[in-house]
Amino acid sequence: MPLSALALVVLAGLIHASWNIAAKKAGGDVRFVAFTSVVLMLFWAPLGLWMGWQQVPTWGLLEWGLVLASALLHIVYFIVLLRGYRKADLTVVYPLARGSGPLLSSMVAIFFLGEQISSLGLLGILGVVGGVFLIAGGPGLWQAAQDPQQQARVRTGIFYGGVTGLFIASYTVVDGYAVKVALMSPILVDYFGNLVRLVFLTPTLLRDRPAVWALWLQQRRYALIVGIFSPVSYVLVLYALQVAPLSHVAPAREVSMLFAALLGGHLLGEKDRGPRIAGAVLIAAGVMALGW
Repeated sequence: MPLSALALVVLAGLIHASWNIAAKKAGGDVRFVAFTSVVLMLFWAPLGLWMGWQQVPTWGLLEWGLVLASALLHIVYFIVLLRGYRKADLTVVYPLARGSGPLLSSMVAIFFLGEQISSLGLLGILGVVGGVFLIAGGPGLWQAAQDPQQQARVRTGIFYGGVTGLFIASYTVVDGYAVKVALMSPILVDYFGNLVRLVFLTPTLLRDRPAVWALWLQQRRYALIVGIFSPVSYVLVLYALQVAPLSHVAPAREVSMLFAALLGGHLLGEKDRGPRIAGAVLIAAGVMALGW
């Protein structure tokens, strides 16, 4: 992978982990997703409309189909992610979500598409599994067995992290096809995908408008952070996809887990930071091995 692409992915990872901290603190639901979509639409409108003025009119069924598919996958991804943040620790949900996408892709290729796996690939899978074990609590799982409430919280985090990873893998493939094969602009894929998302999300803002307004006043600071910075991190990744293989970029994105494990433990005061950081390192190493 070119150093320029790697630099984009590392910067995107830091930004991605940072806005996930804000999303965790917001504790929002689907209405928070709608808030961030409105912020994104308004803040990035000058750039999106300026770039789309000439390109969007040339789009056909393929391009709009990719934008629609991306939009729907992103909606479900964001809703599942936020639900996981409300019910479990970020340092469980986030690394599992980021690490399970490349792992799921590799397992499907091996068992259903007949692809062969090298010894390095097997080590990568073992690294991911070991990282999952550490993030879930590691040796402390035996102690957690005596605490049903903590055990249930860890299991909930594993579930939502895994489901989120499934949608991450799905929208990454769709958007990667859009920018590499359909040759669509990464900025336009993200901006107009958000406009399509907003069509589906607007009804949630029209129900019980006094309650929505009160929620906006409570969550607006976090919605501004996510709405402004989340597209930056993803567009950087899409630009990296234009010059590097998807199988390299997707695993390299897992560097964001290291930032999340460090920031999540420090800023959110979540416990057991040591094992979870070690688990994040193992998952990152494992998915990088799978990519190679």
